[in-house]
Amino acid sequence: MTKVTLVIASLLVLALIAGAGAQQAGSSNVSGINESSNQTIGSMQNMTGNGADLTNAGSMLAAAFENNASRTNLTTIPSFTAEIGLELVGENFTSPMMVTSPDDGTGRLFVVDQIGVVKIVDPNGTVFPEPFLDLRGNLADLSPTYDERGLLSIAFHPDYRTNGKVYAFYSAPLRSEAPEGWSCTNHISEFQVDPENPNQVNMSSEKVLMYIDKPYQNHNGGQLAFSPADGYLYISLGDGGKANDVGNGHTPGIGNAQDLTKIYGKILRIDVDTVTAGGTTQQNATATMNATGNVSVNRTENPPEPTWTTFAGSLYGIPPDNPFVGTQPEILDTYAYKTVLPEIYAYGFRNPAYMAFDSGGNNALFIGEAGQNLFEEVDIVLNGGNYGWHIREGTHCFDPNATTAPGKSCNITGLQGEPLIGPIFEGGHDLGVVVVGGNVYRGTAVTGLDGRYLFGYWSDSRTVGNGTLLVATPPTGWAEGALPEIAASLTPEENAMWDVQTVNITARNNETLGAFLRGFGEDTNQDMYVLTNDVGGPDPSTSTGKLWKIVPSTAVTPAPVTATPTVTQTAAGNQTQNMTENQTGTMATGGGMGAGAILPTSLLSRDISGNNSAGNIMGVLASTETSIPLEESPAFGNFTLFTGLLQSTGIAATLEGPGPYTVFAPTDAAFARMDPDLREPILNGSANSTEVVLYHIVNGSYTLAGLGNVSTLRTLQGGNLTVNATSAAVTVQNATVAIPDLMADNGVIQGIDTVLIPPGA
Repeated sequence: MTKVTLVIASLLVLALIAGAGAQQAGSSNVSGINESSNQTIGSMQNMTGNGADLTNAGSMLAAAFENNASRTNLTTIPSFTAEIGLELVGENFTSPMMVTSPDDGTGRLFVVDQIGVVKIVDPNGTVFPEPFLDLRGNLADLSPTYDERGLLSIAFHPDYRTNGKVYAFYSAPLRSEAPEGWSCTNHISEFQVDPENPNQVNMSSEKVLMYIDKPYQNHNGGQLAFSPADGYLYISLGDGGKANDVGNGHTPGIGNAQDLTKIYGKILRIDVDTVTAGGTTQQNATATMNATGNVSVNRTENPPEPTWTTFAGSLYGIPPDNPFVGTQPEILDTYAYKTVLPEIYAYGFRNPAYMAFDSGGNNALFIGEAGQNLFEEVDIVLNGGNYGWHIREGTHCFDPNATTAPGKSCNITGLQGEPLIGPIFEGGHDLGVVVVGGNVYRGTAVTGLDGRYLFGYWSDSRTVGNGTLLVATPPTGWAEGALPEIAASLTPEENAMWDVQTVNITARNNETLGAFLRGFGEDTNQDMYVLTNDVGGPDPSTSTGKLWKIVPSTAVTPAPVTATPTVTQTAAGNQTQNMTENQTGTMATGGGMGAGAILPTSLLSRDISGNNSAGNIMGVLASTETSIPLEESPAFGNFTLFTGLLQSTGIAATLEGPGPYTVFAPTDAAFARMDPDLREPILNGSANSTEVVLYHIVNGSYTLAGLGNVSTLRTLQGGNLTVNATSAAVTVQNATVAIPDLMADNGVIQGIDTVLIPPGA
């Protein structure tokens, strides 16, 4: 693949933007501090584009915030009906993340399973029993209930047919050089296929190109992709985890995604075919130190030195037109370190968990980015672009101190004065929990899809899979290559939002998948695929994962077969396969609680290890007791929303520290439904429950009787921890839910001993 060799001396022109020009109308900027996001504004130089507002804020296609909830603005196109069929190609995977295919002439599909294996599916739909790549022994311990770590992606070298190189992004156990108490160390590694067996990787061939330590298990990014235009390897990295871009290992005030001296919250671009620095002598200043195994440095929650190791110049090169090669931006006082990584291609991302190049058109790079509490987004990423997090969540202002509503004001530029680039799609949580990025459809099976971006939502529930497929139609003229090569040249017209509508799936009810949407992919013929499973996490005891091919809506789904392949090596990259077919056996299915669980009408207090049914709150807790991921908010400390844990009761609350805890969640509506003889002594003359206590959580264990005591309520009032609800503040029909002895470790609930539900809940 021919590389782009033009060296751009300076991608972003010098400009000064101040006052109202750097903010939305009606906002204010006092002493250089953004009120909403606590972002310190730098000297506004070195990185500025044309000065236009690229945020897409106010677009008719942007998501709305109404009645304390986010809502997606879907559109219809009269001349286009989005309807497809899904043909089952392979099954019995666990947690399939992506599917890809090398250009080696074999037509094989490679399914990446989060539990650590890559399985081959041949052109006949035969799933090979032996993994192509098996990293199960290399992974950090994954929570089977839910985890964002694991084997997250692979990418075949553009010249795989001749060099046999494949690259993997996976979460390994925390290395000794990492800060104590962090979660894992992500590896970006190169492997070689076994020269004697083209259906297996030579596991001893691993070369780790980057070690990236993670403070939390979530927000890994985790995607690898080679650009069909320049042949470079692109790597997506999340902001470090937790939530709101705050917490251990996050730069105070500005977060990691806006800190150009941090590797987190970025898209990287490297040259795996070159072992020089690509025309620059700049290199990660910590590479030599970390590579030599120096573990005597001070490892703290917010370490004074970078927490990654890169090997630019020895294992890979730096593309000469990366935005920070040759021209360094100003190192601001708010940054954590003194050097900007030359690997950075774009920045300002929360969790770019899905990334794919358009295999046709102008080969644009699409990112599906998981949002915080309100908005999901899809971005088209350009060289040097700043995509807004955590100044913005999608097109909307973001305030990390109040995450359940858009911020009142925020900048339209980054810390260097560069424009913030808004998404081409912004969705609300009316469609589901989190967006799943896909691909621009370039296949020929479905008429009318060509040039449209197919993606979706993971599910509208955390416990029951109910994913939705969406299709986005570009603005007129975009498919002809309207986008510039660099972000500094982007105009609002070129960054216009796309029309989005739901996809009707033949033989599916309510236009949904009836399963969790896990990912997408395409083969070398540009036919597109969808990956699903029936459980929410990487539980190796389940095998509900399926691979579907997108076909015309009239297609029929055949039953796949399993086979034992034997391989005869004929030449590099070529082989013949003899299959012994067997009828597919019974597939193991994963459990899960149905929506709308019914709670017992009497006080429920039992040990979590006792008998549980899938139809009540104990079923929810039993299915999540091993490990429940937490989204933490800094509103009044380090908090974690766990609405998914108790979603069947509608409770919204948080945790701080190791516990144990009692959650106390009365609301005005709950008080209104109480017997007046119980309500009035609790309110004790107060106008409403908010004056007494609203969504408080305290250390220690309180009984229901204790929480009903006026003096206890007064003790909990005011100075204790107030927690924001993620929806309307209506929880249970009586005033109190207490959950004693709930233990957390590193942002993850580890166990729940007892649950108390009041009568009539």
